[in-house]
Amino acid sequence: MAADAGESEGKEGKYINSSLTSNLHGNLVAVKCDEELRDLMQQINASKHPVVVNYGASWCHACKQMLPAFCNLSNKMSSPLFVYVDIDACPEETKAIMYTPTFRFYRNGEKVDEFYGGGPQKLQDHAWLQFD
Repeated sequence: MAADAGESEGKEGKYINSSLTSNLHGNLVAVKCDEELRDLMQQINASKHPVVVNYGASWCHACKQMLPAFCNLSNKMSSPLFVYVDIDACPEETKAIMYTPTFRFYRNGEKVDEFYGGGPQKLQDHAWLQFD
């Protein structure tokens, strides 16, 4: 993942945008605006590549608790693309997101699973069921 201006060093390692840790596989992406999300979703829909999308918000306590688990899972699984979307940064493209965090799983361009709320083990279980 390319470094950007929001990069800083934390005691657990390198952080992107002060929230996302860098990962081993380079398969963790933070979407920064509606246009970027729109383009990425078009690529996901046209792709056969597996994808996990985490819709969250910086003010959401459950989102803050789940973000480390999401980042850690991206280090454990090399195949899916892991995408973090802050709903406040992408208000037009995330209008349908009713709860944060929301996790959506895509395979062959189709949404195959979705769940809301916290629980690192729940996230890992859903990811392993869909992509292992």
